[in-house]
Amino acid sequence: NPPFNMSDWYRRTDDPRWRFGTPPAGNANFAWMQHIISKLGTRGSAGVVMANGSMSSKQSGEGDIRTALVENDLVACMVALPPQLFRTTQIPACLWFFTKDKSARAGHTDRQGQTLFIDARTMGTMVDRTERILTDDDIAKIANAYHAWRGTPSAREAGLTYEDELGFSYSATTDEIRAADHILTPGRYVGAPKA
Repeated sequence: NPPFNMSDWYRRTDDPRWRFGTPPAGNANFAWMQHIISKLGTRGSAGVVMANGSMSSKQSGEGDIRTALVENDLVACMVALPPQLFRTTQIPACLWFFTKDKSARAGHTDRQGQTLFIDARTMGTMVDRTERILTDDDIAKIANAYHAWRGTPSAREAGLTYEDELGFSYSATTDEIRAADHILTPGRYVGAPKA
């Protein structure tokens, strides 16, 4: 959970971590992401909390970096979170899940060239007028969708299978993401739930 939208940070343009593009001096979001990716092993995975702007911003080369992350098949899952989860900021947040290997290794479902989108913006319960929490059931629904999509051994043992759920989850191909100009906002993919 790096600090969102950090504008006062030191960077060198020749830093070897910037494999997918030099992050802008005025916002460290894509520096944090590339730093984390640079630390992953050949089959490593990581989850990162980011400000929502990271899913769609095109300013200062951020769109180019996001494009490179998608085209290099590093983005496994995007989760749009509900508002008011953090007491200290009202900035809307999302989760980025990166993985270096989406293949069928260790019995997982082969998800190369695919990204899972989960829209959890309507989930959670307000505990007071300023703070929302995700319940255990909310967290389980999100986690189960991802594990079923990925076909993890724990999902298979629990009998979970993945199917897109209108308004909640959608497995998009890289071609679909490319057609959406590499915007990674889940609502763009999952559609609106039936009323």
